[in-house]
Amino acid sequence: MSIDWAALGQVFGVTLVVTVGIVGLFTVGIVGTSRKPQQEGGAVALAVPGTGARAGAVAAFALCAAAVAYGIFLIVAA
Repeated sequence: MSIDWAALGQVFGVTLVVTVGIVGLFTVGIVGTSRKPQQEGGAVALAVPGTGARAGAVAAFALCAAAVAYGIFLIVAA
């Protein structure tokens, strides 16, 4: 039995890059939907994220869902 180390290295590299990318996108989505505390005087108020942040979060979550759907497609199609 012979192991193709170059192919194994390619699989490892692509897997690492895609995993970090999807986790990064999911993190952008979480940050885009989070509420940030703002201090006004002595009270702390929660600020609602703006429409741009919410749209970016929805786009990030949609890209994550598309990547997961593509992965499932690759597994099922084989």
